[in-house]
Amino acid sequence: MLTVLIDYAAGNLHSAEKAFQRMAAETGAGEVLVSDRAEDVARADRIVLPGDGAFPACMAELKGEKAVFEALCEAVEVKGRPFLGICVGMQLMARLGHEYETVEGLGWIDGEVRRIAPSDPSMKVPHMGWNDLVIDRPHPVLNGIATGEHAYFVHSYQMVVDDPSQLIAHCDYGGPVTAIVGRDTMVGTQFHPEKSQATGLKLIANWLKWHP
Repeated sequence: MLTVLIDYAAGNLHSAEKAFQRMAAETGAGEVLVSDRAEDVARADRIVLPGDGAFPACMAELKGEKAVFEALCEAVEVKGRPFLGICVGMQLMARLGHEYETVEGLGWIDGEVRRIAPSDPSMKVPHMGWNDLVIDRPHPVLNGIATGEHAYFVHSYQMVVDDPSQLIAHCDYGGPVTAIVGRDTMVGTQFHPEKSQATGLKLIANWLKWHP
């Protein structure tokens, strides 16, 4: 089995690569490859889309690699390959993003990305650091993970999900903030599982073993 982390110039992939390689070795999930080649995305059994930075810039970088973008859409939308979006990679799954300007996303999750607006104005944005997960519905990627376990967040914008069935988990930061979304063969985490210690590694392992 081949898991491909897409490199589209949207962040440092070193820590994610190491975490996925470690958990793939522990679970017998095969090879993990970081690649910017469309042919690797096309042959992947599983695809990870990381991302750091602003929604418009990341979407432009992704669409700018036309062959990679088309291979990604073919693999996920047509072939149903298991997909994991991380941080901005998760936000790109939305219909629209409203960071600096309104930009169309992949449209895989029925939601829009908007700036976090805590009810307490003294709470700083970006939302940065550890926060407790609140599980809204069970999902195989959360096997062995309970409400109250911690994950590491760094973001100023969040996905506001319109379809409650696509919201898997949230956290509280002056109000609910989306933490995990998903439908069909797709999952996205706003937090960085590769930086979330035992909880994040368990989620990665669960995703690598998941057969939707």
